[in-house]
Amino acid sequence: MNAIILYGSQYGSARRYAEHLAQQTGIAALRYQDAPPLADLPLIVYLGGLYAGGVLGLRQTLRGFSPGPGQRLLLATVGLADPAMEENRDHIRRALQRQLPAGIWAQTRLFHLRGAMDYARLTRLHRTMMALLHRSLQKRPAQTWSEEDRALMETYGKRVDFVDLDALRPLAAEIERGRHG
Repeated sequence: MNAIILYGSQYGSARRYAEHLAQQTGIAALRYQDAPPLADLPLIVYLGGLYAGGVLGLRQTLRGFSPGPGQRLLLATVGLADPAMEENRDHIRRALQRQLPAGIWAQTRLFHLRGAMDYARLTRLHRTMMALLHRSLQKRPAQTWSEEDRALMETYGKRVDFVDLDALRPLAAEIERGRHG
């Protein structure tokens, strides 16, 4: 099967998931910057960290790409917000619809995973962005916060790791269905 696992990871969560999925499936995992031409690959799996409403590296990876007949894109987002909560999934999906061209969006199967964050390892820009968001939330009544806002407030300044490699099962099963379907 011609397939590839690509990942966009700034702090390591998406990379951890991609490497584990590669071990499970026998499909090579590469950083999105090292992606080969996608036109001839029947299956493209992309795992990317969520940053400011977008998936790291996704736009660059898919630039100029138009899925051919039978090509499939499996996209797994990796972020702090709990994807088990419908509000969080809806927020992620709305952001993805703005990021992906309609033709690609229609042929994409979505998965959502939780990541990790260590404030001590954040870049200066990310620390500044998080501090500004934290301060703006502090000024609002807590009852107006979304679930994502609450998660940010609970984890602010801490080291948290929600990576759950078992959460890859549905994605691995979808890959297997493609191999045998």
